Amino acid sequence: MCNTNNPVLYVDCLKRCLSTSLRSLSSKQLTLFFLAAVPTIVLSGFINLSFISSAIAQDKPQAALPSVELTVAGKILNTELASTPNQRYMGLSFRKSLAENAGMLFVYPAEEQLVFTMRNTLIPLSIAFISEDLVIQEILHMPVGPNQIFPSKAPARFALEVNQGWFERNNIGVGEKISVGQ
Repeated sequence: MCNTNNPVLYVDCLKRCLSTSLRSLSSKQLTLFFLAAVPTIVLSGFINLSFISSAIAQDKPQAALPSVELTVAGKILNTELASTPNQRYMGLSFRKSLAENAGMLFVYPAEEQLVFTMRNTLIPLSIAFISEDLVIQEILHMPVGPNQIFPSKAPARFALEVNQGWFERNNIGVGEKISVGQ
């Protein structure tokens, strides 16, 4: 996966892969990983794991992110933008509420298979997986609770999380085009 002769790019790629893999582990698996693997990696001087702490250790909602107004089937949605790996990782975790016409748009560099969880999420959500040309490809309901995964059926460039049922209440379905602004 990390095919490069440049050592700096190789280590960066390994960090991304390791960080992504760690996010999918349970608390017990994560503890076992740190007890077994981290001392070996750190002692070898191969990789600096400080990048992990900010994403894993946070136990409160992230600060409000930059936002954009989206229009879907004539309905306006005030949407925070989660565009960095850490912002996407934290998402709506630890939020106690979400305004009715609010959401979070997860932005990825390119279309890819997306997988979401409800890890540390306290409110039931619906998610729309969206293509690069801003067309809704799939909508899923995500109930509150651990150990659930919600993969996209097809590669997507964006994912939009809203209060559960928002799409249905606004008669929005697969095939709807999203636009920025009105």
